[in-house]
Amino acid sequence: MHITRRTALGGVALGLALTGFSAQASAADVTLNVLYNLPGFTKFHQPLADEFMKNNPDVKINFLAPAPGYNDGQQQVLRAAVTGNLPDVYFSGYNLTAELVHTLAPRKQITDLAPFIEKDGGQAFLDKNYSPKMSALGMVDGKQYGLPVNASSPIIYVNAELVRKAGGDPENMPKTFDGLIQLANKIHAQDAKVSGMGYDINLWPDDWLWQALITNQGGKLVDETTKTVGFDNEIGLNALKLARRFVTEGGQNLLDWDQSRQQFGAGLTGFIFSTPAHVQTIEALVGDRFKLVTSTFPLDNPEKGGVPTGGNSAVMLTQDKEKQDAAWKYMKWVTGPEAQNVIVRITGYLPTNKLATGPEFLAPYYAEHPNVKTASLQAERSLPWAGYPGGDSVRIWRTQRDIIGTVMRGEVTPEAGLKQIVEQTNALMK
Repeated sequence: MHITRRTALGGVALGLALTGFSAQASAADVTLNVLYNLPGFTKFHQPLADEFMKNNPDVKINFLAPAPGYNDGQQQVLRAAVTGNLPDVYFSGYNLTAELVHTLAPRKQITDLAPFIEKDGGQAFLDKNYSPKMSALGMVDGKQYGLPVNASSPIIYVNAELVRKAGGDPENMPKTFDGLIQLANKIHAQDAKVSGMGYDINLWPDDWLWQALITNQGGKLVDETTKTVGFDNEIGLNALKLARRFVTEGGQNLLDWDQSRQQFGAGLTGFIFSTPAHVQTIEALVGDRFKLVTSTFPLDNPEKGGVPTGGNSAVMLTQDKEKQDAAWKYMKWVTGPEAQNVIVRITGYLPTNKLATGPEFLAPYYAEHPNVKTASLQAERSLPWAGYPGGDSVRIWRTQRDIIGTVMRGEVTPEAGLKQIVEQTNALMK
């Protein structure tokens, strides 16, 4: 199904009254300056804002030029905080929200949402709309600063024909990395020109896939007590050993994520790990070359493991009471089931509002698009996409990525690589 602006608005038009996100007239006209990241997200932000303004004629949503990415948006907001020219609402990347709060909260430039949540029923409001793990994505230091808007956890894209040829079941992929590597090895053994798998952590733009190797084992990025690396142990070592095994046993080619995606679409890779936001793109690349299926991310520790959740939450920066009331209504709207119905259909992300999976919203769509549904099956294993203390997460990842690349190429052992990562990450956190 190709989602057009008209289709998106049709999904929105199911009506606010269905779930209690009713429009209430403001006492006076209010303009909210709103900043989001990623220009491609205009395709859902604008129609949702149009529908919101239609139902709230006294509130105007004025979008600022979207930031190119989460890191750029973060720097833009932090600069605006110094000049006192902050947007009223900002869509903050999960892994950067703690840094944002720790910078703005002492200046009283970001709003704790507790009073607004309390007016709408308190914990009952949260429980009705968001799973505990979803609402936790917008929490910092035990306080709810954001409402989750977009959520993306890594999934597996599977070439069903290559998997079957290697003796696997594409509809029931192995649930651990060891099992997946064994399957990839068999796929590669069938044809040396075919990569068994692709886990493109070596050139991924952020540490999302690296964190997934840590958290699926039940590990943590940072030790909360010492504020040092939390994977300076067997978990971190195993993550690097896996990265090397992807190449030596899984037959992975060391490509960047876009090249890897192209290779998969050409039928030259058994399975790849990527974001659910790529479902429509990869389906288009594959065409009718082979049957494409998707599978959930493996958990080497099913009891304690989980997957880092990329995406963003809506945070309230305005301190003007009138604007705050309008901002709260807008934030509820974009995280409500009608809006999530539209966002998921356009992006392929998993819905942040649990009501959105109901029969009046996404259930029929998931029945028609099982490759999109896979992401929603990971909602209960979603973990916050963590950041590092000190506000240097971007530089830390680039340093870590270079070292991981040397391990995957066999230039450095996993043991030596872990030592380098730990030492350099701890130094950068200071």
